[in-house]
Formats: sequence, structure tokens, C-alpha cells
Amino acid sequence: MLFKDASQVCDGSFKQGTTVNGRSILIGMPDQEPDFRDLLKQQKVGCKDVVGKRAAFKHVTTTINGQPCLLVIGSDPRGTAYGVLELSRHMGVSPWAWWADVTPAKQTTVTITPNGRVHAPSVQYRGIFLNDEDWGLMPWSSQNFEPGPRGQIGPKTYAKIFELLLRLRANTIWPAMHECTIPFYQVPGNDEVSRKYGIVVGSSHCEPLLYNSAGEWNEASMGRYNFFTNKDKVLNAWTNRVAQMAGTDNHFYTIGMRGKHDGRMEGVSTAEAYKEALETVIPIQRSLLAKHINPDPTKVPQAFIPYKEVLEVYDLGMKVPDDATLIWCDDNYGYLTRLSNPNEQKRAGGAGVYYHLSYWGRPHDYLWLATTPPAQIYSEMRKAWDYNTRKLWIANVGDIKPGEYLTEFFLDMAWDIESVSPTTLLQHLERWAAREFGSANAKAIAAVMSDYYRLGMERKPEFMGWNAVELSKQTYHRGLSPVTDTEYNPLAFGDEIKQRIDAFDAMIREVDRIESSIPA
Repeated sequence: MLFKDASQVCDGSFKQGTTVNGRSILIGMPDQEPDFRDLLKQQKVGCKDVVGKRAAFKHVTTTINGQPCLLVIGSDPRGTAYGVLELSRHMGVSPWAWWADVTPAKQTTVTITPNGRVHAPSVQYRGIFLNDEDWGLMPWSSQNFEPGPRGQIGPKTYAKIFELLLRLRANTIWPAMHECTIPFYQVPGNDEVSRKYGIVVGSSHCEPLLYNSAGEWNEASMGRYNFFTNKDKVLNAWTNRVAQMAGTDNHFYTIGMRGKHDGRMEGVSTAEAYKEALETVIPIQRSLLAKHINPDPTKVPQAFIPYKEVLEVYDLGMKVPDDATLIWCDDNYGYLTRLSNPNEQKRAGGAGVYYHLSYWGRPHDYLWLATTPPAQIYSEMRKAWDYNTRKLWIANVGDIKPGEYLTEFFLDMAWDIESVSPTTLLQHLERWAAREFGSANAKAIAAVMSDYYRLGMERKPEFMGWNAVELSKQTYHRGLSPVTDTEYNPLAFGDEIKQRIDAFDAMIREVDRIESSIPA
């Protein structure tokens, strides 16, 4: 990736060599590569501040044969990759270069001034959930980028996604899992490419033990997805998936059980019965992990996700293994509903967050406009951090596009919680706009995007019908309540309707003006 990036920025590119010369970039892991460790010792470059850390790196300059050399010192393969790709950032290559056609500017010189600081992630597992892929990511992949069976998102596509994650200093994926998509583990090469890129694969709240019930459970041949009435087939499905993962170490297993896809667990009529069922299911799931993954299941990463109705069940005093990570969720609209209390903060498994930047569901969805204000994301995720929610952060990013900035903002905070503050939110956006579109228009773009987020915060465009979705189809046509008149008042507060229309009109004019000044 670095060679490719360099070729975009300058006329030539790097040349890979096996001997140490001046004016070189030397990359290595001192605790895994004796020759590199000896070189550091010879050059009197310390590495104790990197060795033993998780996914850490630092850049250091030294002199060899009278010529300056740059050292990229990584604590492990993932940290080394982050250290290498940090050089691409210094060269002006955007993480979105491929996904958003961001062509880096040609340069005659690139200056990097390392300060020897160790860079390491604030949150251990940082990543995205590909969701609601029905209209964008899935058809684009299976019909255009990687033609294949209908519904397939294959290894060529996932390789591009995993490269993006590394460039964004992330390390975790919850793969796309809707019924329209061939499940991740049924596509040859997907799991292999995740290991190639060092990406940890987990799964959502309704996919226990990496098993995608929405796409893999066939009721016609397997019966109901019911632990009580169809226990043997349910356990067989879970067992086969866990056994498939034997010998691998890049997985984060969701424990518990909900219904097929995004629904309540079948066979339980009360929250108390739900609680008793989960307290029965989880020990069985852990026994499968002990049999196939590690005899000591406390050494296997596990997540319990009290999403929607499961939070009520958990709050009844449900017993969750201490080593499992509690994944707190937002309300689907960007506001966290729960965080760890003082006793929960002492849990060995720690806590994480599942956060929506895109949502399909009741009372109304918002899928393709990415209007969540960065200030709201900052407020909620900083709160999560302050409550020791530091094990796993996952953002539901839908189809990836057009949520590029919000995704990067979320992952920047996960990588370095101090990378942004209440007083530097605008500067963060301006720096992003400068990298993507050029410094000349950065302030103007940041201003118009800020106005976009402000109007979206006031009311998301998707909600302007004042209606709801996923209601009873017996009562409402297609489960949609009728669009109703706006609650904006044309007769008070200076004509709210006209103010909103005027604000969007002004935004459009400003975007057109900026666009005309950006080279094609």
C-alpha cells in the first residue's frame, strides 16, 4: 500500500531492498525480528516504550552511513501497519483515496519530522458494522465491482474494506448480514482475507457465535429458530460455526440469543423467562468455545450485547460471565441508553459501545444522508470513555457511503480519545476537508457541513413526513403511517417553514460555488 501511495504522490516510488543504506525507511518489530532489534541497539534507539504494547508504533530518525534514515518501530504486525500507513497520511494520501476518489496532490518533497512519540490505540477493538446493505454495498459489489452470485460480497470487496479499516487505524468488522446478502462465512475467501489484513471479525446482537441466523437459518429445512423446541438443530448450527473457527485467533464471539434477524428470542413470553433462557444458553455457548477454540473460555473474546428488549432482561439481574464484554447500545438515534455502573466497571471483560450512524427500523429510519452531528458523537462517546467503556467501539455505518466523515470521526476518537475536544470540533472538520478537497476551500466546506449537521440535528430530512415505519401491516398499508402536515409553523417564530427552506437553498448555492472552484 505504501509503494502504491508513494507512486501517486511523486514521479517515482520506493524501492524495496535487503541491505541498510542511508536515506532509507527501515520497518520492523524489535521483539519479533532480532536483526531489527540489533540495528536499534547499534543506533542507540530505544524501543522499550513500544515493545509489549498493543498495536503501537513510533517513528524515529537516525543516521546510517552519514545519511538520515527513518525508523518505523512497531509493537506487533498491526501496529507496524499503522506506522507504515501513517507515512501515507504524511504524504497527503487520504484513507478515502480509493473509496471516494480522492486524488492526492503531486509533491516534489515530503517532510516528516518524527518526535519519537509512541502512538497506541485508546480503545482496544475499533471498527464498523456493515448494515442495511440491500441497496448500495451489496448490489454494487455483486453486480459491478466483483460480479458473482446474486447477493455476494466477496473477498475482493472485503479486501478494499479491510484496507480502509487499516488506513483508519481500525481493526474490527461486523460483516454485512441481511437476508439479501450471502452470509460472510459462506463466501470462499472472506475469512482468509480478514486474516491477511489482520482484521478481527465479530458479529451483531442477533448473530451468536458468528452465526448469521438471518441468512443461514432456513426454516423450510431446519424448522423454527427456537432454542426450546428445536434445540438440537440450533446447537448444531452454532457448533459447526465455532468448529470452523478452530485454530484462528481473529474473532470476537457474540454470546446470548435473540430471534431470527432483529427480533425477540422465540419461545419466551416474559422478561423473566427471557433472562432464564439466556442464563441457560450462554454456558452452553461457552462450552462450545472451550471445546473448539480454547479450553479456557475466559481467554476467548466474547461480547454480550443488551440491545433493545435484551437491556430490560439484563437489568433484571441477569448473570453474564465476568470476562465477557458488555456492549452498551445507543437508542438507534445516537444517544446512549446505558453505561457501566461502578460495579460493572470492575468487570474483567470491560465494556464497549454499539453506536448508530445509520439505522433501519421503527419509529423511522435514516440510511443515506449521514446527518448525525459530530458534536453529538463526541458528547456520547466521550461520556462512554469516561465511564471506562474502552474495550470495543463499533459504529453502524450502513453502506459506508456517504458517511465517510462521521465514520472517520468516530474511529479517530477510538484511536486517540484526545484527538478532538469540545473546542476543536470545527478544526477537526477543517483538517479533514483540507485533506479531501484542498486547503483553499477547507473553511468554507467545514462551514457548510456544520450547517448541514445543524439542520439535520433540528430534524433529519428522513423525518420530514412526520410519520412512522414498521407498524402493523394489518392497520397501515405496507406498515407505513400516512405522511402528515409539517409541525413547522408558518405563522409564528418568523415563519419556520420558510426559514428552513431558505437555509437549505443557501446551502445548495454555497456548495455549487465551492464545487466550481475544485479541480475535477
